[in-house]
Amino acid sequence: MVYSKIVATGSYLPARVVSNADLKTTVETSDEWIVSRTGIEARHVAADDEMTSDLAEKAARAAMAAGGIKAEDIDLIVVATTTPDMVFPSTACLLQNKLGVRQGAAFDVQAVCTGFIYALSTANALIRCGQHRRALVVGAEVFSRILDWNDRRTCVLFGDGAGAVILEASEEPGILSAHLHADGSQGDILRVSASLSRGELTGHPFLEMDGQAVFKLAVRVLHDVANEALGHNNMCGADLDWFIPHQANLRIIKAMANKLGVPDDKVVTTVHRHGNTSAASVPLALDTAVRDGRVQRGHQVMLEGVGGGMTWGAVLLRY
Repeated sequence: MVYSKIVATGSYLPARVVSNADLKTTVETSDEWIVSRTGIEARHVAADDEMTSDLAEKAARAAMAAGGIKAEDIDLIVVATTTPDMVFPSTACLLQNKLGVRQGAAFDVQAVCTGFIYALSTANALIRCGQHRRALVVGAEVFSRILDWNDRRTCVLFGDGAGAVILEASEEPGILSAHLHADGSQGDILRVSASLSRGELTGHPFLEMDGQAVFKLAVRVLHDVANEALGHNNMCGADLDWFIPHQANLRIIKAMANKLGVPDDKVVTTVHRHGNTSAASVPLALDTAVRDGRVQRGHQVMLEGVGGGMTWGAVLLRY
């Protein structure tokens, strides 16, 4: 039987750092207010000439270097993003060209903050069915460009970044199971309603969020899908070596870990240094934990996310 396994990780954060103190000069807020409610201390913002595909390229090259993977070795590219460079070509095709990959398929997945979970699940399925052998899966965002920087309810929460993994066919299980869900009836609580029509932008071009509604839904569905993944594999929270949730809000992360019975020292958190990077947050956190030596070969790891749509999902894997 063919399985898929993560063989390398990479990530990238733009050079510009915007601290909570910096935001205080433009909106009515404070470091204490932001940290106490979210755990976020700073976020990275892409330069004016940096596009999503540029961030994705740097994260991808880091993963390729870590795994000794060349462009000719990759036959599938899946990019999760809500902030593509353009309407089309897809960011994945733009990335394919930048990396010099000349074979295989390339496409984007749009599930907002759950995007990387959806993309990883998709690549896993394509490898397991024998259609592809080695996939580059990337989550990349320039969320700073869809934020109203005068709205303190949202501008303090998000940042830019990219994370990547190389997933390849294996005789041994790597991805143990993937569980995806969506509820379109909840789409209004987190959205950017703008669209292009006849050369004009229609709708509201900035992120809108009902924070309380998102928080309540997130805690509930993340708990449910985590238990779904654990139950599917006859495991419990105590069996996990590492829990790597979507990095959106430290209060949600702690609530989730507590409900699952996962101790704090088994939870990977990076939200304090880069905020919510949407589809990039899970692979960013995974790469951080791999590179600092926490996540090691053979460890049981759960990844999970929740995002606009509303969408949510979890992947249980053996690294």
